[in-house]
Amino acid sequence: MAGHLVKYGKHRTRRSYSRIKEVLDLPNLIEIQTNSYNWFLDEGLRDMFDDIMPIEDFQGNLSLEFVDYQLLDPKYSVDEAREHDANFSAPLHVTLRLTNHETGEIKSQDVFFGDFPLMTHQGTFIINGAERVIVSQLVRSPGVYFNEDTDKNGRTIFGATVIPNRGAWLEFETDAKNISYVRIDRTRKIPMTELVRALGFGSDDEILDILGDNESLMATLEKDIHKNTDDSRVEESLKDIYERLRPGEPKTADSSRSLLTARFFDPKRYDMAPVGRYKTNKKLSLKTRLLGLTLAETLADPDTGEVIVQKGTTVDKDVMKDLAPYLDRDDFKMVTFQPSDEAVVTEPLKLQIIKVQSPDDPEQEVPVIGNGNIDLKLKHIRPADIIASMNYFFDLQVGIGNTDDIDHLGNRRIRSVGELLQNQFRIGLSRMERVVRERMSIQDAATVTPQQLINIRPVVASIKEFFGSSQLSQFMDQTNPLGELTHKRRLSALGPGGLTRDRAGYEVRDVHYTHYGRMCPIETPEGPNIGLINSLSSYARVNKYGFIETPYRRVSWDTHKVTDKIDYLTADEEDNYVVAQANTPLTDDGSFDTDTIMARAKSENIETTAERIDYMDVSPKQVVAVATACIPFLENDDSNRALMGANMQRQAVPLLNPHAPLVGTGIEYKAAHDSGVALISEHDGTVEYVDAREVRVRRDDGALDTYKLMKFRRSNGGKNYNQRPIVKVGDHVDNDEVLADGPSMENGELALGQNPL
Repeated sequence: MAGHLVKYGKHRTRRSYSRIKEVLDLPNLIEIQTNSYNWFLDEGLRDMFDDIMPIEDFQGNLSLEFVDYQLLDPKYSVDEAREHDANFSAPLHVTLRLTNHETGEIKSQDVFFGDFPLMTHQGTFIINGAERVIVSQLVRSPGVYFNEDTDKNGRTIFGATVIPNRGAWLEFETDAKNISYVRIDRTRKIPMTELVRALGFGSDDEILDILGDNESLMATLEKDIHKNTDDSRVEESLKDIYERLRPGEPKTADSSRSLLTARFFDPKRYDMAPVGRYKTNKKLSLKTRLLGLTLAETLADPDTGEVIVQKGTTVDKDVMKDLAPYLDRDDFKMVTFQPSDEAVVTEPLKLQIIKVQSPDDPEQEVPVIGNGNIDLKLKHIRPADIIASMNYFFDLQVGIGNTDDIDHLGNRRIRSVGELLQNQFRIGLSRMERVVRERMSIQDAATVTPQQLINIRPVVASIKEFFGSSQLSQFMDQTNPLGELTHKRRLSALGPGGLTRDRAGYEVRDVHYTHYGRMCPIETPEGPNIGLINSLSSYARVNKYGFIETPYRRVSWDTHKVTDKIDYLTADEEDNYVVAQANTPLTDDGSFDTDTIMARAKSENIETTAERIDYMDVSPKQVVAVATACIPFLENDDSNRALMGANMQRQAVPLLNPHAPLVGTGIEYKAAHDSGVALISEHDGTVEYVDAREVRVRRDDGALDTYKLMKFRRSNGGKNYNQRPIVKVGDHVDNDEVLADGPSMENGELALGQNPL
């Protein structure tokens, strides 16, 4: 007989007719929820306390510091919380240290910070007895973005936006007269040179020294004239900026300095988040910007004086391999500028500057300015970022650099449950901080304790509000296991800080080439939410910065054979490679079987040779989500009908006697196993007792595990949820094996209906 046998768990064997070898198992399908929540408990909570604390009083006599926190045992188990219409939560206790700087006295105390909702093993929360899911949000990543537009005269105009995670936006633009302006936090525009002057570089010569001369900058300098000669240029610019930000208030250079410091250079008020710093460094780094440009100067090793790259060389990938280690150094082509003492930031400005030839006129030299390898731990913006962004903006006008596509998945990231919780908790903590400061000034410093200073109401209220009424905290779709699983893997562009249905245009909703292997092109609702709510693809995972990665098999660059080495690539990284399809014929040793190979390079489908291939897809189903992957022979379906099929499978009512499909796709076992409705063994052992209500397993180490089955429970969707044991006394079970079928399951597999044959 054709095909080969494949075992799914211990209770089901299927005959597979696939011609493509499975090289990678599917990941845990709810890890997007569990990993994110575990990160929050391990790191996110601590980071946030470190951000807010220490809290000092207005005189600086008392300071309250964070020491540690612990979550105690939950008051109710999951089942008890359901029964009592309560929350499945654990008491959060925080150890705080109060220091009196006048007397040197230190008091430490354990403070109760309210009950904190815990995530169940299934990736859900029990709030007021009902199961809820926190849907992951798809938002624009913090960073520097450049865009282009055409004005009414047909001239291309460029714009730039510096978007933080929290804080004031900074926007650059040019007008019809080619004068460059900057807007701070969507206020009235000011000439760009005024911001440079406020950073401590008052004279025109200093500005030209830093940014180099170009038409737009010269036009801006002509407009930006010295009006009030009693003030220095730096002070005049500071007052101008203050007038734009706070119209009608008396303007002084000091108040402007403190306002700008608070807006941009105070880590508590301005936060790029680690992802914003990573994206900004990547965008402004010379490693990416010099590619494809011709050098207008010879680059030499700063230690030995040995020439690395000659003047007139065009920088390609090979040249960049030699150059990259030098660009990472702090002493390579670094120029230091000293701002005046009247500036907002008075520390020296370090920039990495390399001159290149203009693409339009090889005689003209254009400076390319990098932000000087700023440490990834630094979360606020630096003057070097502002100057390097301005340089990128001016370089775009002479044809150097690229504008950004905001729908590219390299520029959109996932905010999962952990980060959403962290943001909400931070709001509560900052409200609490104000109360603590006030109490510090009222209470007697000699007798006050941390417990008396802390008011946990704002923290408890913000958490309760998030779980109870946030747009992203949703009543779980519990019609069948597939509905549950899909709900936990859903990605929404709506919600606080995201888009609104009415404002979202066609481009945002459309399928983008970067969705390949990351977001399903099929599974999305019909109606007003189409394209705004998506589903994570089956093999996709989310990296530490929140970008979606998809796995590819590496092709050896020496032998051009496909290896079993798997690399996870973000959309940004994938743009640098050529990727072959999963169904490309291979020989037994991993060589490509045909001379021409269908492959993808960015948004293009190309025919190419083995020498150009860098990676290969791991599986045909990596393109689609779990529900879509349940459809057999999907490639023969019309995409609109497949969309309906994928959505309607989630609405199948669990039957009393379900049948697993005769024709499956191989994902049924994994979908049912990870959905959370099956009873899963936690250790290796032997089954000692089975009845309809419980299964007892004697572990290999001698301990006894008792598993209670769910019997005829009403689910969120009003459906009958019941578990039936599929093991017998004497069976040896492995860790992570299915002991009992849940609703819509047969022998460990997803079974949404009955076979009529």
